[in-house]
Amino acid sequence: MELSPRQRTALTAICDTFFPAENGIPSASALGAVDALLGAVALNPRAAERRQLAQLLALWDTAPLTALGGGGVRRFSALGQEERERVLLSWCDSRLPQRRAAFQALRKGSLMFSYMLPHPDGSPNPVWEQIGFPGPLGKWADAPPKPLKPLAIDRDTDLECDVVIVGSGAGGGTAAGVLAAAGLDVVILEMGGYYDDEDFDGSEHTALTGYYLGAPQASDDQSIGLLAGSALGGGTVVNYTTSFRTPDDVRDEWAGHGVPAFATEEYTQSLDAVTERLGVNLEHNDPSGRDRKVRDGCLALGWHIDAMPRNVRGCDQGKECGYCGLGCRLGAKQSVTKTWIADAAGAGARIVVNVRAERVIVDGGAARGVEARTLDGHRVTVRSRAVVAACGSLHTPALLRRSGLGNANIGRHLKLHPVTVVFGVYDDEVRPWEGTMQALYSDQHRDLDNGYGVKYETGPAQPHLALGFVPWRSGRAHRELMEALPFTTPLGVLVRDRDGGEVRVGRDGEPVIRYRLSDYDLAHMRTGIDGAAQIHEAAGAKRIYASHSRWVAYEPGRDGDRARFMADADAAGYGAGQCPLGSFHIMGSSRMGGSPATSACDPTGQTWDVRDLVVCDGSAFPTASGVNPMISIESIAHMNARALAARLA
Repeated sequence: MELSPRQRTALTAICDTFFPAENGIPSASALGAVDALLGAVALNPRAAERRQLAQLLALWDTAPLTALGGGGVRRFSALGQEERERVLLSWCDSRLPQRRAAFQALRKGSLMFSYMLPHPDGSPNPVWEQIGFPGPLGKWADAPPKPLKPLAIDRDTDLECDVVIVGSGAGGGTAAGVLAAAGLDVVILEMGGYYDDEDFDGSEHTALTGYYLGAPQASDDQSIGLLAGSALGGGTVVNYTTSFRTPDDVRDEWAGHGVPAFATEEYTQSLDAVTERLGVNLEHNDPSGRDRKVRDGCLALGWHIDAMPRNVRGCDQGKECGYCGLGCRLGAKQSVTKTWIADAAGAGARIVVNVRAERVIVDGGAARGVEARTLDGHRVTVRSRAVVAACGSLHTPALLRRSGLGNANIGRHLKLHPVTVVFGVYDDEVRPWEGTMQALYSDQHRDLDNGYGVKYETGPAQPHLALGFVPWRSGRAHRELMEALPFTTPLGVLVRDRDGGEVRVGRDGEPVIRYRLSDYDLAHMRTGIDGAAQIHEAAGAKRIYASHSRWVAYEPGRDGDRARFMADADAAGYGAGQCPLGSFHIMGSSRMGGSPATSACDPTGQTWDVRDLVVCDGSAFPTASGVNPMISIESIAHMNARALAARLA
């Protein structure tokens, strides 16, 4: 993305205000964050969003805009650090959600690259030592070579098969294994690349720019950040291995939406097949320092605490495991790449990576293939007897819309399991980036109303994950919070959202996410914030603070109490940009159901609009699962793929 000198001056000043040079630590721009941020923006397929940033930067370093932020009649770049911070905080605390959204986008982009990048000379980023973070692990010397061989596409290509699958994550990968095992000729199309043990080096920058979905990374108002995998194997390559079966009450709820199979042995058989193939077990649950704090707090309160089921074999549950969200160097994580896709490839399935599906070919009301294009611009046309849409809950509805499907429910009923974090700072070292990814959880407040409530989970806190939630009130104050990271436990409050949002499709064919917490879901999140504070206090935290953009904190027994903490949280607000949220679970935007009036797909996952077009990913969920969704996604894909195989046979 090319900037004018004025625009670059503005962006440099913004980045350096968020991450200033201090005590031998270079500024954001000196570390290369400006160019890295521009490189990430350039990859955003939405030209409108790139233009919005360019327009903002063109105005930013002008006296009128600085005056609007309370900086006087001077250019932003001419102000001192404290004055620039006051201008940024005027955007952070603005009554206008658009200004708060701009602040959050600039904050996350500036800080993320400042903490992720190595020093320009190739040495470790000096901020890593300052905050106690060891940095990337490096590649595993004894990692085996990649076993799969995707097709090399170096020209326009035509392929034929029985079923073409768009997407290779938990849903697409599982469907591929089932369909290929049934003797069908399968082609898998994956937008991301193929990465395996030999590629993973524990680098946040390598992972986030290589193995994760680049854009969209947030809802349109920046109220909730999104994290989704984009590689062969999708999110199963980088997720936390947490492997909950679909709860029985959720299965009954889904059956009540017109899909009776969810409450029958048919779905149970798929759950059993998935958990067996992934090797789900309770034998790799040594609690990390983070988990031990959560356990101590829950036990002191008399609250529920239990072990996480995980799909791993030979996991070290220590230093390696904490980096597993950046790719498992040991190959312990049983992703679909190592299971279902390996099975499919062994049965003759062909794989194409770095290719984007543009539309489903519809002939006579039935799906008969896919038109796609590689990142290098080569056309790939796959003719088939059926199509499986498994692009994930953001891109599946976009693909269906680009293909001409008109059902009103496509894109609606989006569920995100919105997460906020309450941090506890302890006297003893926790080293939150180490240890089992997720070993324990609490369902104390799972059922606050008719099966809806919150789940308490902690997770590894490399800087890139902490930064999404750690409040920024000044460069110095933020650095102090990050310096305390080795002693900090993040406790996630995961809401089973009832009301959700939607995925719209822009004129450019790309997904646009619109989402806001309803009052109903917000009440549950507020209960969870209070509950997380109780857990930290019972575990002995010396300071507890929330993710709100305004400073919301207390020090038990020394400064304030939980009542004041919650009053401050309420005063800070929960709207867009006021209480940053994240989502790792994206579901429900092309849901299955019993009627085209209420769902996008029939009870077998086939779209109501087009025959032989079957959805096999998290977008098929009738409602939010309330638990980490990987096992549910794979089980739905397994069930729907079995039904498709039977029809095609």
